This record gives sequence, C-alpha cells and structure tokens, in this order.
Amino acid sequence: MGRWTEGEPGVLRLPSGRLVRGRALRRPLPDGDPPEFGVYLLGRPPPATAWASRWVRWPDFRLPADRVAFDAALLEALERAGDARVEFACGGGKGRTGTALACLAILDGLPAAEAVAFVRSSYSRGAVETPWQRRFVERFTPPS
Repeated sequence: MGRWTEGEPGVLRLPSGRLVRGRALRRPLPDGDPPEFGVYLLGRPPPATAWASRWVRWPDFRLPADRVAFDAALLEALERAGDARVEFACGGGKGRTGTALACLAILDGLPAAEAVAFVRSSYSRGAVETPWQRRFVERFTPPS
C-alpha cells in the first residue's frame, strides 16, 4: 500500500516531513488507501474500523478529557507516521482535529507559538475553533 501524498485533501506535512491526514467523520471515507492507524477525538467511542486506532474522549468544542491518553495517542501517531498512513478525525474535522494536529506539530518540533497558524495555513483555515483550544495549543508541552 502507498503512503499519503502531499496535496491530497486533509494531508498535512509535519516539520519532520512526516505526512498525516485530518478529516471529518461526518463525511464519507475519502477515496484511495485507507488509514493504517487512526486517532479519533470524540465524546463517545468511535465506530469500529478495519485498522488500528485510538479513541481520545474529547467532547465537541472542548478539550481532551484525559491528557495522559491524549499524549499517548500523539506519541503513537507520530511514531507510526514515519512509515504508515495516520489520520486524526473528529465529527467536523476542524476544532478537535486541528487542535490535535497543532499539538502533534509541536511534538514534532514546531514552536508552540507558531502551531495554530501552521495548522490553519497548511490544513484548514477553520482549525482550532475555540479560544480555549487555541490556549491549549499555545500552552502545550510535549510529554516526556
């Protein structure tokens, strides 16, 4: 199977060059190869997938309910993105997904002060929807 390619809808190139995809679960799965790992950011468990995944409990317009689980999902996703198709998704693909992608970019070496603008310019202008999501990103420190 192939890897994501830059220019595909929702695909974001991280500072290291790794590619990850963000998407809205309310929309059909995009054409092409399916993910090999997914991080699903929802208030309730996601539907079953044919690929490995992690669920991070995260109600809409809010912040992750379990920071330890969120950090673990980010670490696993970043590691897997080196050689696998990794996606992040929430209902609309903007707020929670954008916030997680911004934190992933910080984990990958981007300064926190640049992460929201990076995700909004490289993934979606509507990413990181709420003021508290923006503050969460600006104050995010990578897990040790």
